[in-house]
Amino acid sequence: MSSARSEATMADVAHRAGVSVSTVSRTLRGLSTVSDTTRARVEEAARELSFAITRSASSLVTGRTGRVAVLLPHLESWFLSAALAGMAPALREAGLDLLVYSVADVRERADFFDRLPARRNADALLVVSFSLTPAERARLDDLGMPLVFVSQHAPGRPSVYVDDADAALRGTRHLINLGHRRIAFLQTVDATGFHWSSKNRLAGHLRALDEAGLEHDEELVMSVPGWKGSGMGAAVGRLLSLQDPPTALFTETDDMAFRLLAALREANVPVPGRVSVMGFDDHVMAGVLGLTTLAQPAADLGRTAVRLARSVIDDSDGAHQRHIVLPTELVPRGSTGPPPSGS
Repeated sequence: MSSARSEATMADVAHRAGVSVSTVSRTLRGLSTVSDTTRARVEEAARELSFAITRSASSLVTGRTGRVAVLLPHLESWFLSAALAGMAPALREAGLDLLVYSVADVRERADFFDRLPARRNADALLVVSFSLTPAERARLDDLGMPLVFVSQHAPGRPSVYVDDADAALRGTRHLINLGHRRIAFLQTVDATGFHWSSKNRLAGHLRALDEAGLEHDEELVMSVPGWKGSGMGAAVGRLLSLQDPPTALFTETDDMAFRLLAALREANVPVPGRVSVMGFDDHVMAGVLGLTTLAQPAADLGRTAVRLARSVIDDSDGAHQRHIVLPTELVPRGSTGPPPSGS
């Protein structure tokens, strides 16, 4: 009675292909450091032996897991979902799997940094749109794995982002050039500290006002609780009841702008006849709703972040200090126009 044939191992493939076990691992994980000739030889040996690499086997040989982890606030916003979706083709190209850690509230945030579930489960951690405290950054440094910051500039760390301040400056200039002199800026308030971009976009907005010689009216910077803009109706009421109300409203995100448009419609305030509205992101629905916005390439940010993470994992020259800035573009649509006559 014959015994069942044992499964082939990575060592068997290496022996048949005439290469080292680590070369087999690099080849079957799709790394670019293997020559085409060697890759073909290893893949042929693997086919002949009906061998399929496992993550655990690869990790034992190389010390790598073949995974990239992503830390992000939630999966509900269009921008974050689009950035995550943009990572998929780059991950396939690199032969990497993805772990997603969505930290949606203060309790989950504290639990994540207490347990650090990404430890030893991934080869790099992508930190997406997440404002870290000094203690949290130190905890991540203790992981001993590469960190790549996405949609934010992290000094001294590899990061992929857009220039939020410059984009907001150009957006406010657009409104000023249309003739607006009273421009409100609506930003999120979130005790969890997820939305770090507010301060940079506000800084760009205020700089544009300075350039135009317009005063900073603190009443025109309105904070709306929650990233979903749940307090938008009350914010609109406060702004429109000012003695000298704004003629243009610039929101931190398109998600906020959509809720602002709904609140203005509910209040029978015509857009752009009475007030102009501008957002930031170029959400997939922005064109449908005619929203003027600052377009940022969410999917490209995701793709570029994965490629940068791969360079850091492979320890490419200078990868640990690279900062990649992607462009933004003003997209004028029907929600903005000149202020009403007499304003």
